[in-house]
Amino acid sequence: MGADVSGSNPQRKSGEPELPARGFRIIYIDPRGGRRVVEVDPARIPYNPHGRPGSLLEIALGHGIEIEHACGGVCACGTCHVVVREGHESCSQPSDEEQDELDQAYGVTSRSRLACQCVPDGTRDLVVEIPTRNRNLER
Repeated sequence: MGADVSGSNPQRKSGEPELPARGFRIIYIDPRGGRRVVEVDPARIPYNPHGRPGSLLEIALGHGIEIEHACGGVCACGTCHVVVREGHESCSQPSDEEQDELDQAYGVTSRSRLACQCVPDGTRDLVVEIPTRNRNLER
């Protein structure tokens, strides 16, 4: 068999967003207002097994930044709700399943995403706010 030269990533599952080809930054703002700047190296993706490869959750956890993810990052709970303050246009489109889970999250905005599903393409730096409250804390 010859090499796949179609331009698709053979490691990518069907329907998975394209991973970034170049490095970029994500500034994570924690619930107390602290900021952590992460330099994303596409060659290191995936950083860990939680969330989609290259997702905001997967990158955060790979850099020691905690984001609640009660379901393990499989788009089944909405606890990893974040707000993409800057760079949202470089993120993958939300699926119907993600939007359904976001309907249950507290404090949703037009720039809300599930960190386990949101995969930036690397064309822009991002600012991501981790909200102070989520569904698990409200029970």
